[in-house]
Amino acid sequence: MRRRRLADPLLWAALLLAFLVLAMPALGPLFARAFPAVDPPIWSRESFLMLFLSHAGLVAASSLASTVTAIVLGMFVTRPSGRDFRPLVDAVAAVGQAFPPAAVLAIAVPAVGFGPLPTLIALALYGLLPIVENAIAGLDGVPGAVREAAAGMGLSPLQMLRDVDLPLAAPVILAGIRTSVIINIGTATIGSTVGAVTLGTPIIDGLVASKPAYVLQGAVVVGLFAIVADMGFARLDRHLRRSAAGR
Repeated sequence: MRRRRLADPLLWAALLLAFLVLAMPALGPLFARAFPAVDPPIWSRESFLMLFLSHAGLVAASSLASTVTAIVLGMFVTRPSGRDFRPLVDAVAAVGQAFPPAAVLAIAVPAVGFGPLPTLIALALYGLLPIVENAIAGLDGVPGAVREAAAGMGLSPLQMLRDVDLPLAAPVILAGIRTSVIINIGTATIGSTVGAVTLGTPIIDGLVASKPAYVLQGAVVVGLFAIVADMGFARLDRHLRRSAAGR
């Protein structure tokens, strides 16, 4: 068991991410040798821990908003009372995905000001479509025979939704959440253009000041963050599918 844990790629990826976030200054000599024209060789205006926590907080908050909204909409349009609204929900979600986040930021900044809020709005809208689509597909994909058996046992519509539909649809819904979160981890970097503190801050500064070391540092941490998140979702997906198969 211990040997299996030591061979876990998720563990090693998470440890590498933690090292870069907590100990990036220790790599100063390496970056100084690779980029001698960059002074200082490591981004130092904010710590990478602060950048990571702020970035992760924006992604978590926007993903939570997208997930709750999408699941509520998915439940609504897959019930008999809400089926007529399904084309409208599909259209709104598609517009949110098609509208570039940079355009959302440009519209949101005059209304709510600079800082994390316009970034939060842009990410929540941009991450809505994958979850809505998968929530609808997952709830629609629950076998009719299972629903009939649940109704025969005397379950109310609310109990059926809670105890049958949502648990069986969970793996499909999770796949949409996984896609949305991974997209938003990368997209959140543009929030630094409107005053949000994210891992995109050293990237944007490096591009403006022609300091590729800063771009590389921010990009590596963002990429590794996305990899760790994707691995974590993959593990949770396997657990949910085993649970659904056991029902």
